[in-house]
Amino acid sequence: MERTKPYQPLVVELIRQQAPQTLLDAPSGSGWLPEALGEGYSVDGLDLYGADPARYRRFAGQDLNAGIPDGFGAYDCIVSCEGIEHLFSPATFLQSAREHLHPGGMLIVTTPNVWYPGARLQYLLRGFFPSFPNLVGRIRPGSHMHISPWSFPQLYLILSLLGFKNIRLHPRAESAPKHLYERLLGFPQQLYCRLKRQRAVTAEEQLFWQMAGSAASVYARGLVVSAVKQG
Repeated sequence: MERTKPYQPLVVELIRQQAPQTLLDAPSGSGWLPEALGEGYSVDGLDLYGADPARYRRFAGQDLNAGIPDGFGAYDCIVSCEGIEHLFSPATFLQSAREHLHPGGMLIVTTPNVWYPGARLQYLLRGFFPSFPNLVGRIRPGSHMHISPWSFPQLYLILSLLGFKNIRLHPRAESAPKHLYERLLGFPQQLYCRLKRQRAVTAEEQLFWQMAGSAASVYARGLVVSAVKQG
């Protein structure tokens, strides 16, 4: 049995809270989502590598750099778990996700977080984030490469530019720092965000800096972010 990933229970909880009638899983990966949700959910799937996993209502192979195919229609919820870090055109995919959502529909995105102290320390020493190595000699289109690193502020920026609203960062179970040095390195970052929040003019700015300075943004190895398409 495949080991449960830290983001999976939270993604399932967010979906159940929204109770969508239609749901797209892109990329579908191992096909874990329909199994985790159980009966009562209509789930379609897209993936470049998958071979029609079980329990999807509809499935197609698709390079998500080109976005979601027009023939897949509109959904109440689109889930993209551990996908956008593999794309060289992530904004194209995220824009197509917005176009394929009903008004009021929710996008849920998970991706590795390069803001946690261990990642930033490795970047300082090597110039590359963990799991985002130098791929010279192994650059092959369509292969499983991590090429687009993300932090919460960067993802918030892109989603905002694409017209999403109600962008929220959701804390995973393992958001706390794992080592003392991480707490020490992360504290100045949290202090900076706290000061920016105190000086914020609008409620939106205050909420952004609150989320940016949270443990889920500063210490977690991965991000779980939701956003809404308003009508």
